Amino acid sequence: MASRAQPPPPPTPAHLRPRLHAAQLFSPRAPRCRGGRSRLLSALPSPSPSPPSRSQRVSTVPPLEREPGPAHSPEHQPQPRGDPALAAEIARLSAARARLRAARTFGDKLRALDADPRVAAFFGEESSRGVLGALEPREALLLKCLVAAGQEHVLGDELEWYGGGGGHHEHHHRNGASGGSALREALYSLAGLVGKWSSEGVAGTEKGSGEMEVLRRLLKFLGDIEEFYDCIGGIIGYQIMALELLSASKDRKHRPSKHKFVDFHVPSGLNLLEDTEYASQAALWGIEGLPELGEIYPIGGAGDRLGLVDSDTGESLPAALLPYCGRSLLEGLIRDLQAREFLHFKIFGGQCITPIAIMTSSVKNNHEHMIAIFDKLDWFGRGRDNFRLFEQPLVPVVSAEDGKWLISKSLFPVGKPGGHGAIWKLAYDRGIFQWLQRRGRKGATVRQVSNVVAATDLTMMALAGIGLRCNKKLGFASCERRPGATEGVNVLIEKQNLEGLWSYGITCIEYTEFEKYGIPEPTVTGSSQVSYPANTNILYVDLQAVEEVGSRKNASCLPGMVLNLKKAVSYVDHLGFECSAAGGRLECTMQNIADNFVNMYNYRCGKGIESELDTFIVYNERKRVTSSAKRKLKSEDRSLHQTPEGSLLDIMRNAHDLLSRCSIDVPMIHHTVQFHVSTQ
Repeated sequence: MASRAQPPPPPTPAHLRPRLHAAQLFSPRAPRCRGGRSRLLSALPSPSPSPPSRSQRVSTVPPLEREPGPAHSPEHQPQPRGDPALAAEIARLSAARARLRAARTFGDKLRALDADPRVAAFFGEESSRGVLGALEPREALLLKCLVAAGQEHVLGDELEWYGGGGGHHEHHHRNGASGGSALREALYSLAGLVGKWSSEGVAGTEKGSGEMEVLRRLLKFLGDIEEFYDCIGGIIGYQIMALELLSASKDRKHRPSKHKFVDFHVPSGLNLLEDTEYASQAALWGIEGLPELGEIYPIGGAGDRLGLVDSDTGESLPAALLPYCGRSLLEGLIRDLQAREFLHFKIFGGQCITPIAIMTSSVKNNHEHMIAIFDKLDWFGRGRDNFRLFEQPLVPVVSAEDGKWLISKSLFPVGKPGGHGAIWKLAYDRGIFQWLQRRGRKGATVRQVSNVVAATDLTMMALAGIGLRCNKKLGFASCERRPGATEGVNVLIEKQNLEGLWSYGITCIEYTEFEKYGIPEPTVTGSSQVSYPANTNILYVDLQAVEEVGSRKNASCLPGMVLNLKKAVSYVDHLGFECSAAGGRLECTMQNIADNFVNMYNYRCGKGIESELDTFIVYNERKRVTSSAKRKLKSEDRSLHQTPEGSLLDIMRNAHDLLSRCSIDVPMIHHTVQFHVSTQ
């Protein structure tokens, strides 16, 4: 792991890029396991243990910070540049969050918000007689948090609750958002509707009923954000983090590193294609350990690129309902699991029903569709008690220009799922980990619904087997990268902190961060350029370890937080037209929970440290690990990558490999063009 000399930093933040080290992609080195024996294949040799490291292991440390490159001395730290307006807003919000955290009672929180100049200017001194006086105290707090976060435009005047037409509109602009007199008048006039709605059960007019329904939806939206992001300060904390990331993206400045040294390496791990004996042993451990395993599926994605719609109603449908080989993608997940359960029964004679936890979302009525399909299929004959469905909250999309929330109309922020990394905290909040552990489960395998080949061959069984037998906290299933693919990479990260301690762990870097960390695109075989393996989001997790992370009361329970501004945000405006704007929302990534499981040593470790870590990685051929159905094939496309047709081609090629070993003659499709023509 010797490092090359670091060149002087160019004008761009290249000093924050890692020094890259080429290494063998598929190393057969297996992780070190602790004890245990197998019922079958016991005569096979266990992996030879690595020589003891000269470094004394100290502890597992909190999440890694990712600022690769040589650390600056304090006197040479870059001076903050940034947008002054964003910096001032972050300071104001941070002070408001501090006051809320210092408040001990609910009343203290309301008084702390009332002391905020923005809240006082917006609601005025007589807010108790307006809409806030007719709402529950918690609902009033949510609206005040919204205004304190600088998002009073969400409560805008487009619906003309107060009447009077353009005069009020001009008055609003004349006084500005901070004065908010026209908006206050709108809220006060709505108070009458609230009172009537409360006393009579319904509003007196159709318009009033619609307005109250929209207000209730807004309050639920805000309540979900306040609850889920309580670890960083709720609504105000969400806005602070969004503005901090937005500011960093604008001036391309990174925070000073807390480490003297940071390096990335290609991680070594078990290659299922090369070390076939140990691969078989690991897979057998996984099959034998099935009664100790649960399954976790994040299937709340919208699947917009598939363009899936209900042929009868025209309703947009989530990706999990894509018809694939005669069944939906969701049914395919359960079918793969049932195959592993049957294999366990045939080898070990015991029947087990694996508990399944599924994270859904409200996008495209995803949650309701999931419930409907489970009811229709009688919960796959497994019993409803063996499933837990928990819904991921939507989060506000912020403008790339100033961090304001995008809205489609008054009281209606544009909301999107906050990334699959929400699964760990949400699972803790909903009691999912406790539910799995009560069923005797020690670990769980995680996969996404769009990856139709994840259960092919030994990949998932060997991954789970090593995780269980070797008492690992997290494992990745990986493969070679495909040029041009929008996928992250797995790396072995090495750091030395200011106290001289060294930390190591296998983790992931998302493709949106490649430029920041200097990760190159994959090249042709034989190139001397470093090539990191692909992250596939097939994971093994130790339930106690991830539960501890999900229970934390700080940002570490939301791993891999990013503000992705690379793609325009599409939404429908108040007139029903499709709009597009530059923006993004806070997203966290489930695989970056690995940053919480690094190991620390007193001295720098040498090659082969991976076998001692709490994290590990296994490799297999790409077509047996990842092939996704994420986008609809277009007539002008020259590639089948990430299409249902492309993943079906990989399934057929995998079937050819298997059946050919069984002396069954199956034609091999060598070229994509040949397959494409045959399916026309």
